[in-house]
Amino acid sequence: MDHQIPLVFYGENEAEYGNAIADNTTSVRSDAYHSILDSKDVCLGGVSVAQLAEQHDLSLSNLASFLPPRHEDLDRAKVEVHYLGYYLKWTPQEAYHYASEDTGFEPSRVRNEGIYQKYTSLDDKIEGLHFYTTYNKFGVGRATFDSSQEIRNKHLTRDDGIALVKRFGCEFPVKYFQYVMDYLELGPQEFHDLCDRFRSPHLWERSGADWKLKHQVS
Repeated sequence: MDHQIPLVFYGENEAEYGNAIADNTTSVRSDAYHSILDSKDVCLGGVSVAQLAEQHDLSLSNLASFLPPRHEDLDRAKVEVHYLGYYLKWTPQEAYHYASEDTGFEPSRVRNEGIYQKYTSLDDKIEGLHFYTTYNKFGVGRATFDSSQEIRNKHLTRDDGIALVKRFGCEFPVKYFQYVMDYLELGPQEFHDLCDRFRSPHLWERSGADWKLKHQVS
């Protein structure tokens, strides 16, 4: 709103990943996803804005940059938020080429751990750790998710997908690991112990000092 941008585009609709399929009937994203009626309804890190203000002697202006815009402000500025996936079939690799050719989007110069492309998972420093914990808990990580989708889209053969999962699927996110541990106030060993506690026994087994998946796509 500060920059007077009346039209904002998101990528795919959340309905692609389990939200109500009826949401796909319109290109417009519901304001409920990205705006608020009252800051009292917002929690940051599980703590209400009112509690944060009281406990840490903060004003609303101190917290403003962390809050979604107010619904009435979006309405007054006539800001519309649309899904690009409503206008283009949402195929990640083709969406990347579209963004690269038509908007000047540039991929990362460095591939993030656990991922084989350089144009996904660029949002934040905890992304790699998120998918590493997904791998520990469910036996699948970002490489599996992406290669499965690209096999369905006929951008990869199954053999290619298996090779990518073998190479990158269990890669540890070293790059920002200590940064995230410092933020979470966790010791590295404490983090690894937590990961091991949540490994499903029907998926994982001990092999000496290491863990091994009982069933692997390879």
